[in-house]
Amino acid sequence: MPELPEVETVRRGLEQKLKNFIIKKVEICRASTVAYPIDKQEFIEGLENSLIYKWDRRGKYLIAELKTIKKNNNIIIQNEDLFVKNGFLIVHLRMTGHFTFNHNLTNPCKHTRIRFFNNNNDELRYVDVRSFGQMWWVKDGLLPCKIIKGLGSLGPEPFSDDFNIKYLNKKISKKTRSIKSILLDQTIVAGIGNIYADESLYSAGISPLREAKTIKNNELKKLKLAIVEVLKKSIGAGGTTFSDFRDLEGENGNFGLQTNVYRRTGKRCRKCKNIIERQKISGRSTHWCPKCQK
Repeated sequence: MPELPEVETVRRGLEQKLKNFIIKKVEICRASTVAYPIDKQEFIEGLENSLIYKWDRRGKYLIAELKTIKKNNNIIIQNEDLFVKNGFLIVHLRMTGHFTFNHNLTNPCKHTRIRFFNNNNDELRYVDVRSFGQMWWVKDGLLPCKIIKGLGSLGPEPFSDDFNIKYLNKKISKKTRSIKSILLDQTIVAGIGNIYADESLYSAGISPLREAKTIKNNELKKLKLAIVEVLKKSIGAGGTTFSDFRDLEGENGNFGLQTNVYRRTGKRCRKCKNIIERQKISGRSTHWCPKCQK
């Protein structure tokens, strides 16, 4: 599943590619991809004539701020100041969702789920092999965090001021769960998944098997710093591709070439040359070096 760096890479690509993209037509190829509103026609009509004004990210969610084009005697007013808010288009890519941008009209592949067209017939296409990804149109006046349960329960962003040692101490000081499962909990910290939990714990020298409450304050400082550095490094590399992730241009992320433990079971640790081990924690494959991580 795409994690924070992959979703941020997609966000930046969408922001760069879709400048002044006004949705003139929406085609739903798979109805289950639209999670809200229940009425799919309301989803279509709500998005038509909307300018995709700005792209944001919250955890693993992509959030497009929309503006509706005012009309005066059937003439579309292009002055941005005269646009009115039209809520948000929100996307969760899940395991295999990704976007492509097409200048020329082409037939959709069998995994195409939703298509957005502008006046020039440029197409933003959402493709999802496993079909777990979802989209929501939340009209102006409604709060996305109230409509989307997962969005409303997210913990702080790793790059935010709220993600600090005091916060981490409060969240884990009494937890008997493993530190790995804590990092995967989106209500504690938003955006971290399996890859970056493993890599951050390795960088901080902390075993993923340890109970969270045993992590000392000096170790928490190392872990917080490691999380931020690992995520920034991955964003700079365009994310990680081990199976399905692609950016808007169809390119793989390159951080996978730099991982220290993730998907390196049986290989030698880059630091100590010990063998990297693998074990399931909270149902997720976990990779670590028993010598470097205590």
